[in-house]
Amino acid sequence: MDTVFLHITAILTLIPPSLLYFRRDPKKDSVFWSVIIVALCCVLLWVYLKQSAGWHTGLSAALWLTILACLIIYICIAIITDEAWRLNTVLFPYLLLLGLLAFVWNKVPEQSVLGNVHIAWIGTHILVSLGTYGLLTLAALAAFAAMLRGRALKTKIKTKFVRQLPSLAASEKLLVNLLIACVIVLSIGIITGIASLYVSTGNLLALDHKTILALTVFVIIIFIIYIHFNSGIRGRLAMRVVLLAYLLLSLAYPGVKYVKYVLLPS
Repeated sequence: MDTVFLHITAILTLIPPSLLYFRRDPKKDSVFWSVIIVALCCVLLWVYLKQSAGWHTGLSAALWLTILACLIIYICIAIITDEAWRLNTVLFPYLLLLGLLAFVWNKVPEQSVLGNVHIAWIGTHILVSLGTYGLLTLAALAAFAAMLRGRALKTKIKTKFVRQLPSLAASEKLLVNLLIACVIVLSIGIITGIASLYVSTGNLLALDHKTILALTVFVIIIFIIYIHFNSGIRGRLAMRVVLLAYLLLSLAYPGVKYVKYVLLPS
C-alpha cells in the first residue's frame, strides 16, 4: 500500500471539516458528523500504519498523533456539550496546517521505540502526554473564541466567522472545563513520566528542559483556574495566559522534536 497516497489522503480528509464554515446554515447534523468521522477514521488508519512497525518518535509522527488526539477529544466534547462543536471553525484549519507540516517533515530521519519490558509505562506516559496536549490545544482555541466573542460584544460588530464560534459564556465554560481536565491528565502524565524514567534509568526526576517546561505549564494552568474561581479571568488576558501555557507545552513536546530531528539531526 502506497504510504504517500495514504498520507495525502489523511490530509485531504481534514479539508471538508475546515469548509463546514461556508455552509449556509452550519449545524451539528449528519453532514457535520459524516465529514468528522471520515477524517477521524483516515487519520487513525494513517497513525496506526505509521506506528505499527515500532513507535516512531519523529516530528511528523508527533504532529499526526497531536491531530488524532485533538480529533478524539473534540468529538467527545461535541457529543456531550451543546456548543463545543462550533470550535470546528478554528480547529480544523489548524489541524490541516499541522497535517501539511507533518507531510513536509515526513522524510526527516527519526527513531522508533520497539517493544521492551518497560513499554507499558512508556506507552501510558505517551498516551497521557498526548491527551494533555490535545486538551490544552482545544483550551487555547476556546480562549481564542472567547476573546473574539468578547470583542464582538464590545464593538457590536459580529462577522459570520464570529457568529459560528461558541457563545462567550459557552467558550469560557468550555475553557475552564478543559483546563481542569488538562490539570488532571497532566498530573497523571507527570506521575507516569517519573515512573517510566525510574524503570529506565533508576532516577526519579530529570531536570531537563522538557520536565521544567511541563512543570511550568502545570503551575500556570493551576494559576488560571485559581484566578478564575476567585476573581474571574476572561477575554484577552485569558487568551494570553492560556496561549503562554500552550506555547510552553509546544516547546516541551513538538518543539523538542523539531530541534532534535530537524535543526540538530544526529
